[in-house]
Amino acid sequence: MFRFIGRRLLVALPTLFLVVTAAFFMMRAAPGSPFDMDRKLSPEIERNIMAKYGMNRPLGEQYVSYLVGVAHGDLGPSLKYKDKTVLQILKENYGVSLKLGLSAILIASVVGVSLGVLAALRQNGTVDYGVMGVAILGVCIPTFVTAPMLVLVFASKLGWLPSAGWNDGALTNLVLPVTVLALPQIAIISRLTRAGMVEVLHSNYVRTARAKGLPESRIVAKHALRAAILPLVSYLGPACAGLITGSLVVEKIFGLPGLGKFFVISALQRDYTVVMGMVIFYATLILVLNLVADLLYAMLDPRVRLG
Repeated sequence: MFRFIGRRLLVALPTLFLVVTAAFFMMRAAPGSPFDMDRKLSPEIERNIMAKYGMNRPLGEQYVSYLVGVAHGDLGPSLKYKDKTVLQILKENYGVSLKLGLSAILIASVVGVSLGVLAALRQNGTVDYGVMGVAILGVCIPTFVTAPMLVLVFASKLGWLPSAGWNDGALTNLVLPVTVLALPQIAIISRLTRAGMVEVLHSNYVRTARAKGLPESRIVAKHALRAAILPLVSYLGPACAGLITGSLVVEKIFGLPGLGKFFVISALQRDYTVVMGMVIFYATLILVLNLVADLLYAMLDPRVRLG
């Protein structure tokens, strides 16, 4: 196992280096400057600001300096948020996205797997068609449609839930955004689980288990489900990363101070260091969660060897 982790780290480090390099030069190639304002700065003031952040040096020198800082855990200061570093912005706002993302993926996994198993056990029946029909709708309808609809019904019309705001992560403020984030994932997870279960339920070892007289519940829970969720494990790695880093649409509609909101605002403002910090955080999260997914895959499938 340790050799496997070591090999993955040897691949992850060059991958992260390429991501940082590509993001650095793409941000520098974008038109505009973080110091562009409605009121034009005088040349002297602009030169002083550029010198303060080291942006008056050659691009190659800036790149090497940034890599050295990243290697020492320094992502630099924000160019737009005064007296704040990128690490401070990440620490202050990742908790919102983390709470939303983990809640959404946990609910989506439980509900999606349950619906997928139910549909597979009633293959080509009314339940199967109903679950898959709802799943298709969940995939096709985007979050910028479902979010306003849920706000209109449950906040504006019924008044059961607040329409926006964080309120220190109160349960009532979590219900609508978590639901909006979880619905597309429930649809995808249920379809993946259903496809895997249908295939496994027709396999030889499940037929053998049934021939031995084992209860259907035990066959499904102990034998079929373990093999059926293998494709789901591979999917959950990047899916978790995407949900944890936040969704701009959901955070914008519900007024949540998460990472997704800061990422897009910083990109529009040309806040290079914040965008780069978000990219590094997101890429690292994907690499780590993919490694965890591979380890879980090996635990579920004894045919996989990590040595």
